[in-house]
Amino acid sequence: MLDPLSEKYNEDDLIHLAALNQYLYCPRRCALIHIEQLWEENLFTAEGRIMHDKVDTADKESRGKIRIEYGVPMRSLRLGLIGKADVVEFHKRDDGTWIPFPVEYKRGKPKIDNCDKVQLCAQAICLEEMLNIEIREGALFYGQTRRREDVAFDKALRAETEEAAKKVHELIESGITPKAEYSKKCKKCSLLNLCLPKVSGKASKYLLAVMEDE
Repeated sequence: MLDPLSEKYNEDDLIHLAALNQYLYCPRRCALIHIEQLWEENLFTAEGRIMHDKVDTADKESRGKIRIEYGVPMRSLRLGLIGKADVVEFHKRDDGTWIPFPVEYKRGKPKIDNCDKVQLCAQAICLEEMLNIEIREGALFYGQTRRREDVAFDKALRAETEEAAKKVHELIESGITPKAEYSKKCKKCSLLNLCLPKVSGKASKYLLAVMEDE
């Protein structure tokens, strides 16, 4: 719960920053994971987990003016987030200071929406709060395209990230799982067999119709 005096969340109320990505992809999926504690792996999540495991177990590196750290833990009490970055590159400036550059690894390809960018921006906000420094950009690496996509943390993306964090906290605090709404993206969701969006959606409509008739 948000502390009205400090406008910061308590340690016990921190949520995993990946929940922002899950919420923007599908609020019901986010609720099934974080409220009902449900999880089931499929090919896509398995490939993603393997990619992340490889990154998390890598040794730190130094390449000239770039120092690379893997599996960096982070948190933001202001947004109520906790988690870790796959990779944080520290770029050395001419004045000798080191600027963090978070890099998030994804198994697929760039998405139409901003769910991946919001997750990366959340990492940057965590690092900014922890290190008292401004981070202007980071990158997303996609396994399917084998390319990095630079992401600028502008005002619009930061606002979207903060709003997503707020919405996820509200969702989890409510304890209510949103009703199912089937769409094309359901086919790739690892929780498809637990969510049953087609069945749940029809059942909800039927019950509402019965209530209206009565």
